[in-house]
Amino acid sequence: MAFHGYPLHCRYCLNPQSLDGGRLWKRYDCMTLYEEVKVDELYFLATGGGVTFGGGEPCLQSEFISKFRELCGKEWLLILETTLNVGKEHIERLLPVIDRFIIDVKDMNPDIYKQYTGKDNEAVVRNLRLLVERGRRKDMLVRVPLILGYNTDGDREKKLPTIGDDGDKVFRSVYI
Repeated sequence: MAFHGYPLHCRYCLNPQSLDGGRLWKRYDCMTLYEEVKVDELYFLATGGGVTFGGGEPCLQSEFISKFRELCGKEWLLILETTLNVGKEHIERLLPVIDRFIIDVKDMNPDIYKQYTGKDNEAVVRNLRLLVERGRRKDMLVRVPLILGYNTDGDREKKLPTIGDDGDKVFRSVYI
């Protein structure tokens, strides 16, 4: 499920259609989406699968996702693909609802992040810490992409922060 609306203005946006406000795409309410996806319930239950919410920025639709969880129950796996550059209230609402988080951090260096996205990364760092503090480290896949012209492999490796008291890194460096 892809949502519209995105707080960043990334130079090489992979989903520019998510910035148009959804004018060209079908709109769903929670029940309509549930009814459409429910046909795959046996498959979800047999494989441990479910629904991935992406976008745009799905955290901005935290209320919709919470209502969807009420409809589908706890048996379906719900995954969120996010930048985490949203208000803390969205993450708080999603913590009991989402099973796994795929987090795309464009870069941990605040200057590179702002240059590439047009926004600062303070909310990203705050929300990463919140997830770790709430015991969700094992439910996170954090990706730091190589963005040609903005960062290097060296930048990515030296900027991967340690979040949490035990010193474990929660980041995995990937090429996008």
